[in-house]
Amino acid sequence: MRETETTVAAGDGTLLAGTLTLPAEQGPHPAVLLLHGSGPLDRNGNTAKLVLDLGQPLARSLAAAGIATLRYDRRGAGATPGDWRAAGFTDNRQDAIAALYTLAAHPDVRSDAVGVIGHSEGALHAMALAAHPEVRAAVLLAGFARSGEGAMRKQASSVFSGMPAPIRLFRRPLGALGNRALARIKRTRTDVARVLGLPMNARWMREMLVHDTRDDLVAVRAAVLAVTGDKDIQVPPADLATIKSLVPGGRAEVHRVQDLTHVLRRDPARHTIRSYRRLLRDPVDPELLDLVTGWLTRRLGTPSGEAPAGTGTRDPGGRTHP
Repeated sequence: MRETETTVAAGDGTLLAGTLTLPAEQGPHPAVLLLHGSGPLDRNGNTAKLVLDLGQPLARSLAAAGIATLRYDRRGAGATPGDWRAAGFTDNRQDAIAALYTLAAHPDVRSDAVGVIGHSEGALHAMALAAHPEVRAAVLLAGFARSGEGAMRKQASSVFSGMPAPIRLFRRPLGALGNRALARIKRTRTDVARVLGLPMNARWMREMLVHDTRDDLVAVRAAVLAVTGDKDIQVPPADLATIKSLVPGGRAEVHRVQDLTHVLRRDPARHTIRSYRRLLRDPVDPELLDLVTGWLTRRLGTPSGEAPAGTGTRDPGGRTHP
């Protein structure tokens, strides 16, 4: 594969630093935009404290299949300037749209064969981009189908249930503290605010809380692959059924993967958020990479984008539907 440094010009003039990975063969090629989760993540999905390392292995797998990948550093991360706490949820969405247009216009990219892959928050933006005519295929890794506030409350409950027993004894007072923090965030009017003594990306939180991804799903025009692990404690795996039901035209294929976690590694043991450090010593699940690469190859590898004969969609139980 070939990798080149590139930039995406955001709407406000900020230059988002990134990498375009191309297959070794001459193009133009099908291509996908990779969108990572929330926080100050670089183009590979990493922060100083949480190294997901999704970007390179995914780009490598796709390049071997003849598909190019664009990934970029979020505002205030890597080589991109700015303050990630001051960037709103809608800012991140607009940056993703700018990156999509940049990718589709690249001379080494087939403009009729462009897709998007999103993980966690990135999956939420991928849902919206899947309504754009430039997008033929969208992969949603750990994306929820509900309001942001509903997802946050579900996540808090799930994470808390995995805490040690002494901490769970304080469920009520800690829950009340969380509700006060949420109410404080809703009252803020600045981009960044101090909540419980800590600086928070307040505008991002306000915008995310009121956003409902179900509104994006019903407007999708692209084919969709949605994958969530059955041990994901940050996103409800049951939302896969909602995604499947809302994407128009039966164009959603969903997979609920056994033992897969939110950090895209499998954990056969009892899984809690404290397992992340152990799991991140291993690479991204190779079967997940194969699933995503194979599906995108089928969706972007032909001019029409039609699925090959005999290809169907799967429900969360693994049953195939034509």
